[in-house]
Amino acid sequence: MSKGKRVGVLALQGDFREHKQMLERVGAEAVEVRLPAHLEGVGGLIVPGGESTTIGKLAREYGLDEAVAERYQRGELAIWGTCAGAIWIAREILDYQQPHLGIMDIAVRRNAFGRQVDSFEADLEITGFDSPFHAIFIRAPEIVRVGECVEVRSRYQGRIVFAAAAELWATSFHPELTGDTRLHREFVGKLAK
Repeated sequence: MSKGKRVGVLALQGDFREHKQMLERVGAEAVEVRLPAHLEGVGGLIVPGGESTTIGKLAREYGLDEAVAERYQRGELAIWGTCAGAIWIAREILDYQQPHLGIMDIAVRRNAFGRQVDSFEADLEITGFDSPFHAIFIRAPEIVRVGECVEVRSRYQGRIVFAAAAELWATSFHPELTGDTRLHREFVGKLAK
């Protein structure tokens, strides 16, 4: 990893602090992103879990949706959406109309694994990892469909929970709530290329 690699964490709502701590654990400089100007010098952006409707509305209000989409289109920004973040970056939300970025060729269904009381943990096989990843699911979306250029990297009980396409990742679970830094390390490593 190159020294001084800057990764933004969308800090409008949700568990952005936990992602920031994980990034710092893997040696990245973590930047809280609340305004378009905060994207300056950032090569990657993590969109955390939280409330996807609120994230979408605030991102639109602060002009972040346009700024993020523009940086992505120019090839200047890799984006990883976790839980609510996966909903925000999805091209299609099947069960609800809300503001979203719509840049990743996936279709999602919100809260597909149940409500808050239905939260659970599971060990996932992830393509590229030699041992299971212990994942935490909280009001998790399901990735129902992926485009032809999107790789399915993990499933839970046959349902897609991790999809990747070039500079875009979507995970239904919360890797920032575990002690396992492998996904954060891999995401930061992508930026060094």
